[in-house]
Amino acid sequence: MSARVWRPRPPLSRAAVARLVQLNGVFNVITAVVPAHHGRMAALAPFVPAAGILSARAATAAAGALLIHLGAGLRRGRLRAWQLAVVVAGAAIGLHLVKGLDVAAAVVSAALLTMLVAVRQEFKALPGPRSRWRAPAALIGFAGAGFLLGLFEIAVRADHLIGTPGVRAWAEHAALGLIGVTGPVEFARPWAADTVSYTTGTFGLLAVLAAVVLHLRPGEPRTVRSDDEEQRLRRLLARYGGGDSLGYFALRSDKALIWTPSGNAAVAYRVVRGVSLAAGDPIGAESAWPEAIAAWLADGERHGWTPAVLGCGRAGAAAYARAGLDVIELGDEAVLDVGTFSLDGRAMRSVRQAVNRIRRAGYTCTAVRQRDLSATDLAAVVHAADRFRDGTVERGFSMALSRLGDPADGDCLMVLAHDESGELRGVLQFVPWGADGISLDLMRGDRTAPNGLTELMVVTAVEAGPALGIRRVSLNFAVLRSVFARAEQLGAGPVLRLWHRLLRLFSRVWQIESLYRANAKYLPMWQPRYLCFPTARDLPRIAVAALTAEAFLPVRRSAAPVAELALSSC
Repeated sequence: MSARVWRPRPPLSRAAVARLVQLNGVFNVITAVVPAHHGRMAALAPFVPAAGILSARAATAAAGALLIHLGAGLRRGRLRAWQLAVVVAGAAIGLHLVKGLDVAAAVVSAALLTMLVAVRQEFKALPGPRSRWRAPAALIGFAGAGFLLGLFEIAVRADHLIGTPGVRAWAEHAALGLIGVTGPVEFARPWAADTVSYTTGTFGLLAVLAAVVLHLRPGEPRTVRSDDEEQRLRRLLARYGGGDSLGYFALRSDKALIWTPSGNAAVAYRVVRGVSLAAGDPIGAESAWPEAIAAWLADGERHGWTPAVLGCGRAGAAAYARAGLDVIELGDEAVLDVGTFSLDGRAMRSVRQAVNRIRRAGYTCTAVRQRDLSATDLAAVVHAADRFRDGTVERGFSMALSRLGDPADGDCLMVLAHDESGELRGVLQFVPWGADGISLDLMRGDRTAPNGLTELMVVTAVEAGPALGIRRVSLNFAVLRSVFARAEQLGAGPVLRLWHRLLRLFSRVWQIESLYRANAKYLPMWQPRYLCFPTARDLPRIAVAALTAEAFLPVRRSAAPVAELALSSC
């Protein structure tokens, strides 16, 4: 399989169909808003009550809005979007006639329906597995609320009814009102009848709209990874893991794997809000990357997911670019060279002073492989890390393992800081980066500890490197680092300064600048990391998916505490 067979943009016919559907949606909204011809309304009045005509006009506007929304799904080739577009286009034909005998608009909708049927073969993307029951539940929920509210409104106006209709007639009237049809109950005051009709009709439209939106929402399949896949991935990491510091994070339990037929390369990804989000370079032999990337892209195309890669290195970015994705620089990863790292010199003065200060306060720090800790000590570390965590959300996706104490992670390096009384006050966990490197995964510290705790733990990890065979230490990833670095230089232009101000504003929420400065004080080597994506118009969706995966935006499921994660793996 060649990576070149994947098309980063939809075929012209599919894109054209999506545009035409959206234009027809705009047309429907306009025809619903523009007043109908008086003569046509007069001709229609004997056959359709006024409430029915008004409901048809409202439904035409809703149909137009749905078609506009469906255009995005059609562009990605989703079968469900096509199915719903066919239903809405067919319904619009009748709605145009009922709302004002608008034959011309009905003909336009009929032409749209014919075109959709003719291009059926272009829409094959599979539906998401998790959206199956949400749409019916929303439909029933909104419709049920509208029905009960309609019954209530009839009941409170029972003394204004003509005749003595029973509760069965009330129920029939409320149920028919959900679809814009006048029921058997007659009111002495017209405004009372209109109130019930519009209330039930509005809830009926809301029920349909909510069901459609949930029906189209891409599913996020549950990640199921077999023990065999886990072992195959670990063998690849043992052989090829030295190329990318993010490789070990492919072992996260929420990442699925797409393999080459030979099994010598794989892409790890997670589906978030309709985006198939990979992180880092593909795992395995670089010669097999194009085949793995092609399989991943084909899987996304089959399900209608937008492909994106977060934080890949230079080699990975080149491979994804050859497969058809666009590439932009996302930021830089801070990497320390153990052999040249030193606390000497003016440039390292702040780090040196912080380390000396906390050591004088009686703090000590040790670096140890997880497998060398006793079960009791490991349990204490897991408990302390959970206690030190700021908040209940476990953040991270591209550079976080999101577990601590798993027996399978015995090669992880733990840096433990104790105060003068021997109490554990800080924990760092580094995951393996090939045979001679480590990559920072977890950083926790007691917020009541003196300043310098983090510096002490990082320096201890670097100083312990030679004895442990470690030559490289990867710290955090600094998003858009070059903007901060260049904005501080003499002669920075107005555009760069404006971009710098915006990033500082965002840093109040996401700590972009503080993370950069926390890394920069160690004078690391900066290695660029890239974002890969299909087209620029996909970037907003990808940004939302990435922020969701990294737990900076709300997610539907809560993360388990570190202690629970550790216990569940034992």
